[in-house]
Amino acid sequence: MPITDLVRVYIPATVPMLAALRVDGRLGTGPTVAHAVTPALREWYAEGDEEELEYVAFTRAAQAALQLLRHDPAAPRRRVVVSADVPSGDLVREDVELGSSTVRLPQPVSLKEIASIHLDGADAAESVAAAAEVVEEALAGDPDAQFTVDGAEDHELEWYAVSELDGLT
Repeated sequence: MPITDLVRVYIPATVPMLAALRVDGRLGTGPTVAHAVTPALREWYAEGDEEELEYVAFTRAAQAALQLLRHDPAAPRRRVVVSADVPSGDLVREDVELGSSTVRLPQPVSLKEIASIHLDGADAAESVAAAAEVVEEALAGDPDAQFTVDGAEDHELEWYAVSELDGLT
């Protein structure tokens, strides 16, 4: 049997998406946007080591989680990033812009592919709520909005094992 190369991807999510993962055993319903260390990211950040590149991809997934929160006002104001190891052949590069970490997964991610779950602590809720309101403006270059988003990014996401999923939803 051939050995499949696995790639770590960081998938932006919300607490309701974690609840669906617990019930369905998979994250997402179709093509899923994620972040990973891509050739474009490596080229853009050539001086970065693997750990720094992974952190950039992870941080971008956390920011994308803010965008999900903006569009789901009923979701608890906590960023969620799901780390998963998927076959490299399953990744579709979403953008070839220099520095891009965006990839697309053509199908949902199964629970067995998930390595860990990262979630804001309750103390971050106020900062995350404010950042979710202005994340689009920050991405468009508004410095005041970026300051608010940076305030949410000052909160480190907490790490959870997949076995702790039941306690997170």
